[in-house]
Amino acid sequence: MDDVSPELVALLSGLGLCLGLIISIGAQNAIVLRQGLRREHVGLVVLVCVVSDAILQTLGVAGVATLVSAHPWLETFARWAGAAFIVGFAIVSARRAWRGGGSLQAAGDEKTTDAATPGTVLTRPRAAARTATLLTILAVTWLNPHAIVETTVVLGSVAATHGDERWFFLAGGIAGSTLWFVVFGYGARYLAPLLRTERAWRILDGGIAAIMLVIAVTLVLG
Repeated sequence: MDDVSPELVALLSGLGLCLGLIISIGAQNAIVLRQGLRREHVGLVVLVCVVSDAILQTLGVAGVATLVSAHPWLETFARWAGAAFIVGFAIVSARRAWRGGGSLQAAGDEKTTDAATPGTVLTRPRAAARTATLLTILAVTWLNPHAIVETTVVLGSVAATHGDERWFFLAGGIAGSTLWFVVFGYGARYLAPLLRTERAWRILDGGIAAIMLVIAVTLVLG
């Protein structure tokens, strides 16, 4: 382990933490899954998620790092605050894994029935559907305080503890979110049968809890 470079440690830490935070049942992932199952506007949704995450992570790493540089005591605070949040996240994931009840269902096709002509199914124009999808994914990404706190404050705080290697942490985080959204969006059609089962999400939540605990311990130990 002594031969492992701090750059690689920061990169893997960013990758693991980002994946641990992002792979959870939420509005953003629900939309990505839904569009992936429909094979509809997948590229648009994935692009918005990837670019938005990269922007938020960069703001978090750059902003928090600037504060830490100006006030060195914030590094210790960021370390413990980040560890506390990650442990809390791990506990929630572990509880979901123990209790179960988690599954991710895609919404059905959006269709309406013409009242004047019973039995006639109408579909929204493609342009209107694309606009609606774009506005929806932007809203759940940029108007979700919890997601923004995770992406900027938590990732930024943990990145600040890596010092000059924080940009490798950022690279790992962006790589993690990009990997997840691309695989999840375009692979949803293949993953759907597994992701719809409670057992799969219990296993996934258990794995997330374990990863989060490891990151929290390494964060506290420096």
